Amino acid sequence: MQSELTELAQNISAVERETGLSKDVLRMWERRYGFPKPARDDNGERQYTVAETAKLRAIKRLMDIGARPGKIIGLSLEELNALADARAPLRREPASPAVERDAVALLGAHDAAALQQSLAQWLMREGLQRFVVDTLAPLNRVVGEAWMRGELRVFEEHLYTELVQATLRSAINTFPRHGGRPRVLLTTLPSEQHSLGLLMVEALLAPEGVLCTSLGPQTPLADIRLAVDAYGIDIVALSFSSAFPVRQAAESLARLRRHLPATVALWAGGDMTRRVRKTLPGIVLLPDLGGCVAALRNWRANVASAVTG
Repeated sequence: MQSELTELAQNISAVERETGLSKDVLRMWERRYGFPKPARDDNGERQYTVAETAKLRAIKRLMDIGARPGKIIGLSLEELNALADARAPLRREPASPAVERDAVALLGAHDAAALQQSLAQWLMREGLQRFVVDTLAPLNRVVGEAWMRGELRVFEEHLYTELVQATLRSAINTFPRHGGRPRVLLTTLPSEQHSLGLLMVEALLAPEGVLCTSLGPQTPLADIRLAVDAYGIDIVALSFSSAFPVRQAAESLARLRRHLPATVALWAGGDMTRRVRKTLPGIVLLPDLGGCVAALRNWRANVASAVTG
């Protein structure tokens, strides 16, 4: 059975799901760097080997802690993992060692019920906002790194994501969903499929009395503009994973900014924004998750100042 698994190839959609690297990024790297080098099936569709997928996961892991793909893409899998192991402890926020150990152990033991209970207990003990920033954000990184090193399998990482989403949604639903201002629209651009960040932002904003409308991932710009009008949105908040191309993000954000009313704020958050080196006019960059609460309070202060002024 193991020999059969090692011979399996995956199409580009499966590699996108498993690595967190978008199809556009995979194609760009193929052209620019000569890696990956997928074969083609009888229909001309790209087919990636298990070894290529493993290396792509390792590259993504390093990108999450600030590495540039062009500098590391030529390294072997062993070199990539060694570099990530050396750098990761210096770059990420520490979670409680017991929390990290318990979560990974329960995932490996396939004890979903116990992990769900542990998440609920950590949430109850810390409160929703602290749980998201101090426990969940670093724990997501720990689980992601364990997956990229091969210590957790894809289905185990997917289970973790589902349990976290269920925990957050249950907590968010305890807050009223009427009358809150500002009204915030949460989504991602069409080539960004990761949506957990959106739910984490909603979990931070809900206790602040904000009314959030989440469209989930991959919403076309034209539909974002329509949703702003339909729901009376005050702030559009977009999430970007670390692998999202900075130039593509900047161009899309600038285009969206031009098509939004001047009174509607535009926020961009997530790991990608850590790599933005210049100011994007009319756009609030939030590289740190907790920064959205400060941005919210700043928005409210500006609104109050405009009313009293």
